[in-house]
Amino acid sequence: MKLVSFLHDGSTGFGVVTGDAVIDLSNHDVGRSLKHVLERDALDQLADLAADMAPDLSTKDIDFLPCVVNPNKILCIGINYRKHVLEMGRELPEYPWVFTRFADSFVGHGANMLRPAALSRNFDFEGELAVIIGSAAHRVAAADALDHVAGYTCLNDGSIRDYQRHSSQFTAGKNFLKSGSIGPWLVTPDELGDASKLDLETRLNGEVMQSSPTSDLIFDIPALIEYCSAFTRLEPGDIIATGTPGGVGAARTPPVWMQPGDTIEVSISGIGVLRNTIADE
Repeated sequence: MKLVSFLHDGSTGFGVVTGDAVIDLSNHDVGRSLKHVLERDALDQLADLAADMAPDLSTKDIDFLPCVVNPNKILCIGINYRKHVLEMGRELPEYPWVFTRFADSFVGHGANMLRPAALSRNFDFEGELAVIIGSAAHRVAAADALDHVAGYTCLNDGSIRDYQRHSSQFTAGKNFLKSGSIGPWLVTPDELGDASKLDLETRLNGEVMQSSPTSDLIFDIPALIEYCSAFTRLEPGDIIATGTPGGVGAARTPPVWMQPGDTIEVSISGIGVLRNTIADE
């Protein structure tokens, strides 16, 4: 299934995407939100309900929200592709580099990503595969990790590079209001298949900036879930951003920063395209 959270006629909702349409499940007894569906372990119930329903809405008539609205935790992995490690002049990591983002730093597909123009113009793109947790995971072994995955989506870890470099901690540069994006929808594992065999591409105004198979991850998804669940209890709806490939704007000569009016796209095979326009805050 492809599961989406959205805004329509002033109300938030969620449903199942089929082609260019959405089966709206907001007013049924399956859950109050997609996060609540995951908390109730009700994905199978949601699928059974959708199987007997016709689409209610066109995807053209909704405003996409982040797949999971207000997740408890968003954990991001830095320097997790070999080429990105090298282009940033770092050593290969011994352990995953983990930092956090806040929910209000993300927008959904089609929304404006905001550059804080009064503070910085060093607004960079980072296309990533994101993992959405489906069931609680605490100190889970890698061999069992994928049993706790609800699905996958595209993510743009938009970064304010000069603020990121103020210290060895990434938090400041990664949490400006609406500076990142996620979506357009969550794709369940049964539909996606093997998440280690996907192709990721980031395009700025149609020009390919990043291109890599997810098989190039240094720490794969089971390893990341094992590591993260060792120090925190992962809850339904929590998100792990798995890292970005080489080709980021900061590593180019001269640097390439996103500008107001630019279109940035993160495309992952089997999932779709996350597309946003850049605007000044």
